[in-house]
Amino acid sequence: MSPQRQAHKSGLTVVATVSGIFKAEVLKSQLQDAGIDAMLDYESAGVLYGITIDGLKLSQVRILVLDEQAEQARQVLNTPPAPGWEEEATSSSDC
Repeated sequence: MSPQRQAHKSGLTVVATVSGIFKAEVLKSQLQDAGIDAMLDYESAGVLYGITIDGLKLSQVRILVLDEQAEQARQVLNTPPAPGWEEEATSSSDC
């Protein structure tokens, strides 16, 4: 059974699939900052070996949210960051 079908049965929807755990963690944080609970679904071998080749199934990470939050999550993920976010992030890390 495909992960999307399994996710749908458990009340979760895949809102994005990305290559690599780092990018997935960043997107998960964006969703959580917007008040949306998110989970990551991935093959452990990809994380264990650090495989992040685009298109390689082992490096794919699926971001899942509750069905009722799926549309809001897609909007958050499709909204570009505000201008100046890089400077703000850099100044915050200087503390």
